Amino acid sequence: MGNWIPLGVALLLAAASVQSRAVDAVSPADPPHADAAAPADLPLGDEVARRINARDEGESSSRRVTMELIDKRGKSRVREAYFLRRFFGAEKRTAIFYVTPTNIKDTAFLTWDHPEPDVEDDQWLYLPALRKVRRISAADRGDYFLGTDLTYEDIKKESKVSIRDYTWKTIGEEKVDGHACIRVEAVPVDERISRELGYSRVISWVDSQIWIVRQADYWDRAGRHLKTTHISDIREVDGIWTPHRIEVRNHRTQHRTVFSIDQVDYASGVEEELLTKRAIARGWRGR
Repeated sequence: MGNWIPLGVALLLAAASVQSRAVDAVSPADPPHADAAAPADLPLGDEVARRINARDEGESSSRRVTMELIDKRGKSRVREAYFLRRFFGAEKRTAIFYVTPTNIKDTAFLTWDHPEPDVEDDQWLYLPALRKVRRISAADRGDYFLGTDLTYEDIKKESKVSIRDYTWKTIGEEKVDGHACIRVEAVPVDERISRELGYSRVISWVDSQIWIVRQADYWDRAGRHLKTTHISDIREVDGIWTPHRIEVRNHRTQHRTVFSIDQVDYASGVEEELLTKRAIARGWRGR
C-alpha cells in the first residue's frame, strides 16, 4: 500500500505550487435572480443528486486535459496531463499522468473510489523527485490538487456528486448559458465532513435535460464565498454528454484555473494495469 505521508509535505517535495484551503474570502456575491422560479413541482434535492450520478459516463474513458493556471496578475502557467478512468463493478479507478512541463512531468495520481460507505477510498501520489509512490490520507481530500483551484475530492468526483457527504435541498430554477437548470443547495452532513471538504455549503445549477452541473458556487467553513466553477462546451462524445471546458475562479486569491479537455475516448477501453501503483511510478508511456 506504500508509505503514508501528509499531503502538504508531499506536494512541497514535488515543488508544486499548492494553494492552502481558503480561510479568508470575499463576501458572498448574490446569485443571479433572472429566470428564477419557485421549487414547486421540481424534484427534491436528493433526487436531483441521484439523477446526476445515474447519468451515463461510460465504463471507461481517456482524455487529454490542458490546465491553465492564472494568478491575480494574469501570469499564466500551462500543464498537460492524461486522465484515465475505468469502473470495476461499482468501484471507480482513476489515474492522472502529467506530461508537461518538465518540472512536473511524470508526477501522477491514482485513486480507487470504493462504493462501500464504511471503506475509505485509496489515493496515491507519485513524486519523481522521491521516486516513490506515497499514500494520501482521505482527510486531505479538501486540499487543492497540484496548484489548481479544484480539490482532490473535486477531481475524484469528476462530473458526479457525493450523496452521502451532503444533505440536498432544491431551492429554485434558473438558466445558465441559456439552459434551464435546477438550483440545489448541498450542506455537509456534519462538522467532520465539512472540515475534510473545506466547504460549508455548495449551490449548484443542474441542467434538467442532461443532468450535468453547469455552475457551482462554494462557501468556506466560515460561510464566506470561496469559489465558482463554470462548466461549458458540453458536447456528446460516443453518445455521452461530456464537458470540454471547466473554469474555476477563487474569489479570495483571484486565482483561476481553466481546464480544456480533448481527445476524449469512451470506446477504446482502459487496461487495468494502467490504474495501478506500478503504472503511476512508471509514468505515461502512451496507449
